[in-house]
Amino acid sequence: MRGILGWIKRHPIITGVGVIALLLIAASFIFSGGRDYEYVEDDVSRGEVTRVVSASGTLRALNTINVGAEVSGQITAVYVDFNSPVEKGQLLAQIDPTRPRAAVTQARAQVDLARASLAQAEAAIARARTDVAVQTREFNRRKELAEKGFVSSAGRDQAENLLAAANTSLSTAQAQAQSARAQIAQSLASLRSSELDLSRTRIIAPTGGVVIDKLVEPGTTVAASFQTPNLFTIAADTSRMQVEAAVDEADIGQVREGQDVRFTVDSYPDETFVAKVQQIRQSATQAQSAVSYLVILDVDNIDGKLLTGMTANVDIITGKKDNVLRVPVAATRFLPQEQDRPEDDAEAQAEEEKDASNQVNVWVPGEDPYQPQRQALTIGLRGEDYVEVTSGLDEGQNVLVRSREISNDGD
Repeated sequence: MRGILGWIKRHPIITGVGVIALLLIAASFIFSGGRDYEYVEDDVSRGEVTRVVSASGTLRALNTINVGAEVSGQITAVYVDFNSPVEKGQLLAQIDPTRPRAAVTQARAQVDLARASLAQAEAAIARARTDVAVQTREFNRRKELAEKGFVSSAGRDQAENLLAAANTSLSTAQAQAQSARAQIAQSLASLRSSELDLSRTRIIAPTGGVVIDKLVEPGTTVAASFQTPNLFTIAADTSRMQVEAAVDEADIGQVREGQDVRFTVDSYPDETFVAKVQQIRQSATQAQSAVSYLVILDVDNIDGKLLTGMTANVDIITGKKDNVLRVPVAATRFLPQEQDRPEDDAEAQAEEEKDASNQVNVWVPGEDPYQPQRQALTIGLRGEDYVEVTSGLDEGQNVLVRSREISNDGD
């Protein structure tokens, strides 16, 4: 005991601080009624109430075009890279044209051969027509002589047979000419097809834009036998983009075309972007028993910050009111500690079971800080952070929003 008193005399400042701390702890315990918690209040204010539907989506270019190859072969040159700006008609890549060029040469030779066959057939027609004319005159002459008795019937029949043979030769030559013309048409069609294949060895940009994906390098072999292989992806206009957001089936009923949207991306966490609901797809998507609907959002990207494939954290504004009386959402969910509620809570329980669409209960401070009073409210728009109050509270009143523990040192 003497040692303790001696230590106190030697350290009066430390002793005084300790005594004060003990007195503060005792006072806190006494005035709190022995409770190790307190209630936190917030005021009824005027401001904005916003109701949102949250979703996650992916940024896409508004108009994306896949550029493919319609002929098979080896890529000999690639003239663009990722993020390369391109113009309509610009050469993107070259496929080895050796085989298509040989096919064009062969098709042209077939055309020339068909035209030569036509020339031969037309010459045969000319000869056959001359022969028909000669045999016709000979037959007429012998016929007249046979009628006068100067030529026998056999001579007349012989002339008639020669005339028939000449007509047959003419018909044959005409048929050969028709066949040659058909062969020319067929060869020309084959030539045009070969020329088209040759032109397709030059991969051309179908529109202007930016190359956002490149799938080939020089030396790559592409095979277009069964399906068109994709070589490049071009975003036609990156100044306009869209977000494809998956909205849960429980929230899709609140979403309408034209509603305002705000969203963030992980690349710019401190910046909020704006958009509008452009389209609501009616086809449902099911993943692990969760049903969602695709909502298309129209986005301005004039500054070029947004890139395709970014993940967007979307808030669709489905309701908004300005300068209305409001309380925090936390106040409508708050319940005091069990020992601080009124003993006869049957009527209060009935109050809680009112229509949740526009009737809620909040707790307001009473004379005793540990005996709050229940207050019924009529509410309007339910927002994300605040709820609109239409009756039951006045501006400036306080409501309880949560309880807070008090530590042993009184903090």
